[in-house]
Amino acid sequence: MESKSVKETLLTRRSIRRFEREAITPEQLDYIYEAIRNTPTSYNGQQFTVIDIDDHGLKEELYEIIGQKQIKTCNHFMAFCVDYNRIGSFAKAEGIEMPAFHDTMDGAIVGIVDATLAMMSAAVAAGSIGLGCCCIGYARTANPAAVAKLLNLPKGVFVVCGLSLGVPREMPDMKPKMPSSLLIHKNSYRQDDMTAELQDYDALIREYNATRAGGASDNDWVRHILSYYSEAMKYEMLQAIKEQGFDIRK
Repeated sequence: MESKSVKETLLTRRSIRRFEREAITPEQLDYIYEAIRNTPTSYNGQQFTVIDIDDHGLKEELYEIIGQKQIKTCNHFMAFCVDYNRIGSFAKAEGIEMPAFHDTMDGAIVGIVDATLAMMSAAVAAGSIGLGCCCIGYARTANPAAVAKLLNLPKGVFVVCGLSLGVPREMPDMKPKMPSSLLIHKNSYRQDDMTAELQDYDALIREYNATRAGGASDNDWVRHILSYYSEAMKYEMLQAIKEQGFDIRK
């Protein structure tokens, strides 16, 4: 199994949305699983579970709910979930009282961070062996109740994000990212005016979108992202996670 360097894997990463029919090999899949297993987690509590989906019919059903084509065309689709069911069930079996940690904001954050780190472990592992992937946030927001029912998620578990995986059929242009001066602040949050740097980045994104291969647009950065925020205001995620057994009170 050939692999790329860590540097090449991280600095040439891009989202892949079109996949070949070729299957991920068992050896490749085991490597991704081991990378997921070795993810750093809060307290070593491992407050996450991954649902790995290779059944084509199930992927088709998920596609109908979520609406992202790469879910049904990828070889494997993984749903990364917060999971307090596993330890809660074990505590009950051992006769130990389970604290309502999952009903706190910190408990939710801990699980979300763990699941997200696990997804990044999978993405880096996949990229290092030449596979492509795409993170799909709509797996969380499109219809949480329908996804939970389809995946048989018990109380104490909810989807954070999905990841499509497969052999890439495309190699799209890399999206420009903000300069490190905007993303990485030294010792404290920057207090100077960042507007000029943000305007430069906005112009760079506008140029990229106007010239990129496979579908040009006139989108800038700030208005385009704020439009996503406006759309996301419609999501009822607090109610969705309450239905999965989380009652965030503090």
